[in-house]
Amino acid sequence: MGVLGITRRRFDTFFHIKTRIRRKVSCDYIQKRELSSNYLKNDSILPVLIVGAGPVGLVLSVLLTKLGVKCAVLEKSMTFSKHPQAHFINNRSMEVFRKLDGLAEEIQRFQPPVELWRKFIYCTSLTGSTIGSVDHMQTEDFDKIVSPVSVAHFSQYKLNGLLLKQLETIGFTIRNHEGLDHRPLGEREILMGHNCISVDATDNVINVTTSFVKEGKHIKKQIPCSFLVGADGAGSTLRNLVGIEMRGEKDLQKLVSVHFLSQELGQYLMYEKPGMLFFIFNPEAIGVLVAHDLKQGEFVLQIPFYPPQHNFEDFTSETCKRLIFKLVGRELADVNVVDIKPWVMHAEVAEKYLACEDRIILAGDAAHRFPPAGGMNTGIQDAHNLAWKLAAIIALFNTSLSIQNFQAAMAVPTALGLDPTIANSVHQAINSSVGTILPPGLQKTLLDGIFSLGRAQLSDFVLNEDNPLGSSRLAKVRRIFEEGKSLQLQFPAEDLGFRYREGALLPEPNDEGFVPNKPEPPTGRRQEYIPSADPGSRLPHMNVRVLSEVTREATISTLDLISRDEVEFLLIIAPVDSSYRLAHAVLNVANELNILVKVCVMWPDGLVNVDARSKESLAPWENYIDVVEVRRESSSSSWWGLCKMTHMGAILVRPDDHIAWRVKSAMVGDIQLEMKRVFSAILGIGS
Repeated sequence: MGVLGITRRRFDTFFHIKTRIRRKVSCDYIQKRELSSNYLKNDSILPVLIVGAGPVGLVLSVLLTKLGVKCAVLEKSMTFSKHPQAHFINNRSMEVFRKLDGLAEEIQRFQPPVELWRKFIYCTSLTGSTIGSVDHMQTEDFDKIVSPVSVAHFSQYKLNGLLLKQLETIGFTIRNHEGLDHRPLGEREILMGHNCISVDATDNVINVTTSFVKEGKHIKKQIPCSFLVGADGAGSTLRNLVGIEMRGEKDLQKLVSVHFLSQELGQYLMYEKPGMLFFIFNPEAIGVLVAHDLKQGEFVLQIPFYPPQHNFEDFTSETCKRLIFKLVGRELADVNVVDIKPWVMHAEVAEKYLACEDRIILAGDAAHRFPPAGGMNTGIQDAHNLAWKLAAIIALFNTSLSIQNFQAAMAVPTALGLDPTIANSVHQAINSSVGTILPPGLQKTLLDGIFSLGRAQLSDFVLNEDNPLGSSRLAKVRRIFEEGKSLQLQFPAEDLGFRYREGALLPEPNDEGFVPNKPEPPTGRRQEYIPSADPGSRLPHMNVRVLSEVTREATISTLDLISRDEVEFLLIIAPVDSSYRLAHAVLNVANELNILVKVCVMWPDGLVNVDARSKESLAPWENYIDVVEVRRESSSSSWWGLCKMTHMGAILVRPDDHIAWRVKSAMVGDIQLEMKRVFSAILGIGS
């Protein structure tokens, strides 16, 4: 029975099978029949219970169900939040959504037109002068050269709505306590209003105790499960219950998030100043406005605040309206403040992702809390990987990237004379000195007075080309934009080019570029993705035409060749004798190890008719597909050129789209014995 290596020494097992590979993280090869065997045969014990019905928990539910794994979801809230929260979906997340029955296409259909959100705008007010703007979309972002799908701008609560529709389609029901008084929680149920209050793990089961309110009374219910996934957000109850600490940078910034609607503002910005993020600096107020949907007039305003001098309770709807008017530059007739929430920006990663003999697993924000950019996307990829295995190393990398992107966001205000570190130092100085002497009201007056003096530097008197100081600061801002050092939206090199450095893969001998624990550090600036077929890398995207007796016109991405509904490896070869022999060896070994492998035969571009060569060469095996390269131009690279290989090589792809192993030339000797060694290393067999 196989085990898949992950990438961190923190974990020993996943899905109940132990392995010892130099204490690397590992997880069991998930197959449908395995999750119904051994102690999972007990129908009263749910195989997988997910805590948290946000995007991560819902995506994981869809993926596990598609793989035949029984699961259910607990959510402490009685209703799903309508606060927009996260909104940018990167390429890799959209690639995952392509596997979920048209979800990516739905997002693209319902999202705002890209012309309305491609820019970040820096201004003195929304109706005032513009300091500068940055267009984050480039021509290649629309051409689908490196990915079969573009990035998207789509609010989290809308994404949740689409995911719930998918779950309902595959048989999930949403319920509270009704009907569960005298029966256990079943598969394909989302249980609302249930807070996880304790976890007790025995040898064969995890007993989760939840609390819910019924007729004004708090009622407890026990839910037994085999595996428990914490996808319950940055303040994870489950993480706290099992005693897992967070490590990293705490309290980067405290903010108030104001969700409001205004058709008047939406229409104005749509025609006069369209953008996704607006960084607004003026003598009366400072804030960041997120335009979730200009057509619908839906916005979230982020305002910094400094407790204890500032109290969250002071941010009433009327106070927030006045702040909105100051940042807009005039009053609006139709502002509707929907919701006001405090939140603290952290950059932290859980000290470990597994607990209770590796049967409790953290994912998403429960495992890593990021500054604004990157959190939801990393969580979606957690869910995708967790359906096959848990990939923890990505979190540490993305935390560093998010910190650098947060620091880049501070570059413009610093250039304008508003260094955020000084504001934080002033706040700390007041807290540690007069904060123990002066009453709260005087502390607030003192702090606001100092901040008001700082914002005075943003007045038109200072910030203009005729003022030497203002002219110098504006020139600094222009250089920041020109050099790409401002806050970035897209990171293609990191999102698509992420490479696993160890775990469920087999590095090539003498792989000089393969440094297990030292990936390239993120720069915080946009770097373009360079396709790679190195072990651990995401499979490069290329359009291919499927050849079959049914149709000769179907064009798909190479990423679509990986099964959506089976835990199946993919072997990509060229139509040459040595590669067909390799395919036979791989299929024989896969059959012996009881795993699934599909063979893809990649034919060169321009080929119209393919004879029965694959059928004859691979007989009696039938799990193969013939495809033909579709090159954009005659000068474009072939598939093997894109992968920096010759057609005599072969690529083995994992179920999560990442490359497990490759060979650059024809194999000689006992190929079947060698492939058994390869699969044993990848799956952790016999270790």
